Amino acid sequence: MTDEIACGRWIIEGGRPLLGEVEIGGGKNPAVAVIAASLLCDEPVTIENLPYIEDVRVMIELLECLGAKISRNGRVLCVDPRTVNRVAPRYDLAHALRASSYLLGALLGRWGQAEAPYPGGCDIGERALDQHIKGMRALGAAVTDQYGVIRAKVGRGGKLVGSEIYLDMVTVGGTINLLLAACRAKGQTILFNAAKEPHVVEVANFLNSMGARIKGAGTDVIRVNGVEKLHGSTYAIIPDQIETGTMMIAAAATNGDVTIRGCIPTHMEALSAKLLEMGVRVDERDDVIRVRSTGIRRALTLKTQVYPGFPTDLQQPMTAMLSTARGVSLITETIFESRFKHLRELARMGARTQVMDRVAVIEGVPELTGATLSATDLRAGAALVVAGLMARGSTDILNPHYIDRGYERFADKLNSLGARIVREDQAESGTSARTGA
Repeated sequence: MTDEIACGRWIIEGGRPLLGEVEIGGGKNPAVAVIAASLLCDEPVTIENLPYIEDVRVMIELLECLGAKISRNGRVLCVDPRTVNRVAPRYDLAHALRASSYLLGALLGRWGQAEAPYPGGCDIGERALDQHIKGMRALGAAVTDQYGVIRAKVGRGGKLVGSEIYLDMVTVGGTINLLLAACRAKGQTILFNAAKEPHVVEVANFLNSMGARIKGAGTDVIRVNGVEKLHGSTYAIIPDQIETGTMMIAAAATNGDVTIRGCIPTHMEALSAKLLEMGVRVDERDDVIRVRSTGIRRALTLKTQVYPGFPTDLQQPMTAMLSTARGVSLITETIFESRFKHLRELARMGARTQVMDRVAVIEGVPELTGATLSATDLRAGAALVVAGLMARGSTDILNPHYIDRGYERFADKLNSLGARIVREDQAESGTSARTGA
């Protein structure tokens, strides 16, 4: 992946079953959080198994703009935070990336002050930072939120102080941000109603590898005993849970037979259960999942939930597959209120859907037909790819840069399984490239 923003389109010739084996890359969500967490260290750190995706590139650039010394060799990133000389990230970069909010907790925990604009990312609904701000104030920081910029600063003592913090709602970003701020605070912090997602555990494990004292990550109560310093560490990012799930769905949706290697099956239990309910065969062992179509595709009732429930990030690809399931599926989206935009695009392919508030009603049709579609966000883009792989004829997907934000070499991996995807990428510089099978 280059440092330019990929535009253009993807052209998918549908109707080809996915067959073979594929390897899962490092996780997007844990990677961007761990990169931000590296700022808390007093020594250089090495992060391994980083995915080649746009969000990782932007987060690395944010650290460089803060003054961190960065070197990268393939999937290995070395961060030396000792040279950081700013506590306010560059506005345009921070505003473009949801995960830039993690810089607030990291900078506040390390230097006692931080400033950042409200982060951007995909437009999938309201993602307020009120719980982040509430927690930082409980740790003793003065926090202001004016004109789209959040400023946080510790008082004259120059040190955050541990506190008991009850989160009013389960928030992954809020849990991670408060872990970052609290790990170098004075005394103990207890987070109640904490998020349990794998990347929350990953951030805690990374911080502990540097000498932090965090217990309970993966449960709804996390205890953090602050430490004075953090030492260097070498840490490998876990496999991407959502890439794994998207590949599982794509295999089933195309009546394929795909073995997915380098994944964590226990992270996929909610999806595996729903695929089995549909009639798909799912076999697991060690770090391998095999997904095989049986020719049966039953309709489902599904509700997105916080981990370990069905992940909202897989709802959109799943609804693409359900558009040809036998019967009527009911999908309730409880996390983000604007995560059904892709259904308008699926309707262009012949899908029959209706949205009532946060519930989508999907009446299965015999097949989808190729069309020209436009991705509106990262996971919507993945859903349109799944639909294109299923459909009869050719599908053009515009705005594929959304897909590049979170999926590493997605088209290449699908082509290795027998898909026929051609990328026509138009970079901002005006040069173009045509790649694919």
